[in-house]
Parts: sequence; C-alpha cells; structure tokens
Amino acid sequence: MSKNISNRLLTEAPRVLVVDGSRVVRQLINRVLLAELPGVEVVGCGTGAEAEQMLGEGVFDFITIALRLPDMDGLELARFVRESAPQTYVPIVVVSGDVDDRLHQRSLGEHVTDYFDKSLGFQALAEFIRGYVSPQTTTEGTVLYVEDSRVVALATRRMMEKIGLTVRHVVSVEDALAMLETDRALGWVGADVVLTDVSLKGELTGGDLLAHIRGEFGYGKGRLPVLVMTGDENPANQTALIRAGANDLVEKPVEEKLLITKLLFQLRVAQHLRGRAGKA
Repeated sequence: MSKNISNRLLTEAPRVLVVDGSRVVRQLINRVLLAELPGVEVVGCGTGAEAEQMLGEGVFDFITIALRLPDMDGLELARFVRESAPQTYVPIVVVSGDVDDRLHQRSLGEHVTDYFDKSLGFQALAEFIRGYVSPQTTTEGTVLYVEDSRVVALATRRMMEKIGLTVRHVVSVEDALAMLETDRALGWVGADVVLTDVSLKGELTGGDLLAHIRGEFGYGKGRLPVLVMTGDENPANQTALIRAGANDLVEKPVEEKLLITKLLFQLRVAQHLRGRAGKA
C-alpha cells in the first residue's frame, strides 16, 4: 500500500475518529453514528495528544476534529495526520459551531478536507459522514473529466456513468478551460466536480487547471471540487497539489471503489454547501 495516498478499501465496519474536548459532544456523535451507520466503530478522543496516540495504533476511514482542543488547535492535529502515513489522505472534517471568517472563506488550509457546521445538528453530521463511509450506489451529478489516454478515459468513464454520473470528457486542459469559460458566460459553473489527470498532452497540466479554477474563475473547493489523479508518490508534489486547491488525490492506476467513494464524498460536500448558501 502506498504510504502517500491511503488506498484502504471501505469495509462493513468503518472506523471513525471523533476528536472533541467535550465529552457530551463525543457521546452525542457516538450515539448518532452507531444508530445511523450499522457496524461503525467510533473512537473518541478528548485531546490532540490522545488522538495522536490512537492514530499511531490503527487506520481510520474518517476523522472529525473540533476547531479548538484543550491542548492544541484542531488544525495542528490535522497537520499531524497529513504527515503521519498511512493516514495521509483520510478525509478530515472540522466539526465546529464557531463558524468564523476562516470557515466562511474556506481558508482552513491544505490539511483539512472540509468542515461541518455543528449548528446543523448531529443527525445531519451522521448523514454527512455516511456519504463517505457508506456511499450510495447511484447518484446524480456532472463530472468534467480531463484525460488524454483513450483507453484510461473509456474505463474510468464507465465507472462513473455506471452509478448515474454525467461525464463531460475532454482531452486537454485547454479544452476544459474553454468549456468552463463558455459555461460561465451562460451562468453555469459547468460541472459539479472536476476529475483531472496531472500529466496531460499540451502545454498545460492538471496543476495549471487547478490554478485557473481557483484563481481566474474564482471557484473555491466547495463551489467546484477538484479531484486530481496522479501516479506520483512524492509527498512534496502531492502536498503542492493539495495546497494549489485540489480537494483530494486519486492514486493511479485507478481503483474503482476508491475513485467512486471520493467522487461521491466531494459531490455530497458541494451539495451541502450549495444548500447552505441557498438558505442564506
């Protein structure tokens, strides 16, 4: 197994690590998850130090972290997770009722996958987590898929279309940018999620596409999630992609179950955020 991108397959008994200084909050989350996710194993920790110890003893499928912990900032713990293989790319979600500017601006840094507003309730949190650890078999959504290999594109496209996703496939970043520009002029983002390879024919790479989406178009991680496929196991290069705005990475060769799980997770996050924006 790669030490850089976790390829742990989901099991009948997903493991969730809940890190929160409040024992009452941990118990509430534990109770709801046990009721909503049959077979789930919930491990609760009250401090960052306890969580670090648990992370050294086993792999988790999902981690929730309070923004403020008794002994450290939640973002410090997220950084520890990212630097501690094989946990590098396990989804980390900040669960907080303190929705301050950095949450609204989605500026939690490259170590956090996303955040969940505690004010939405723990039932909603259980549904949110279920989207990753027990994904649905069918869904709706549009994927902008950038891949220049015909063989790889055909196989990967079938994986996505099999669960109901609409795939808009292009072979270069230039084509993807042209499509996004046209769609923006029509008043639409152009897709619910972007899936792109890093190395592509043409002058622009998947990294360049990230830069354009986050910079020129101004689409944040919630507005247009981006998954990057890479065969590069260099941690520095992986970190650079996350820092540039990738929501997550997918290891090549692509493993179907892991790819679909990650796509469904990002779609669910984006839908959740659009729902909150619509209520504002």
